[in-house]
Amino acid sequence: MTLLRDRDLARAFDRASHTYDRLTALHPGYRTGLLRSARRLRLPRGGAGLNLLDLGCGTGASTRALLRAAPRARITAVDASSGMLRRARAKPWPAHVRFRHLTAEDVATAGEGPYDAVFAAYLLRNVTDPHGVLAAVRALLRPGGRLAVHEYSLSGSAAHRALWTAVCRTVVIPAGALGGDRALYHHLWRSVLDFDTAPGFADRLTGAGFTGVRAVPLAGWQTGITHTFVARNGSATTPGGGR
Repeated sequence: MTLLRDRDLARAFDRASHTYDRLTALHPGYRTGLLRSARRLRLPRGGAGLNLLDLGCGTGASTRALLRAAPRARITAVDASSGMLRRARAKPWPAHVRFRHLTAEDVATAGEGPYDAVFAAYLLRNVTDPHGVLAAVRALLRPGGRLAVHEYSLSGSAAHRALWTAVCRTVVIPAGALGGDRALYHHLWRSVLDFDTAPGFADRLTGAGFTGVRAVPLAGWQTGITHTFVARNGSATTPGGGR
């Protein structure tokens, strides 16, 4: 089976949107992992005065994590799936959080930004041109702006690759099939195997012009499978002033 891309992937997420939150709730550490990654942006003063982008917000779990990490920031959350966005918008949000139906590639040309920080969770392995998306992210970020990418990116070891396959074959794909979304969760399995390893994605970020790139593993069973990648756009100037 080939990987889902672009409109096919957005349609698959539209179809899966009604069960997506229930399935992710079965994932040990799903929401705490997102919060840990959002906090690794290390935004000062609860995000006061900062403009943040949640790129690929889905049903809003990553947006909620970003809001908890920076409760005083303005947050724009975007996603290519209208179905996922409907689920996100139906949840309670403060006035300084807004949602837009945009692909990652379209954000840079939609009159958005500039942003002090960008959070991208479970996104980059799903786009056709990750280098192009990273270039768009850099264009959206202020100088010194921060990036945190929360992603399934395997360590490169055979053991972690085998563990990921075992989890998908015994839990993820069967659970997705019960909701009629087997193709999407088969895509999830294969997309992780085909994506950059954690060292490879760190190198990709550096090659895209980001500085201070670090790959930080998540705790628990996800160690070696899910990482937070943190980086900056150019200098180390802290968003909102100071260093």
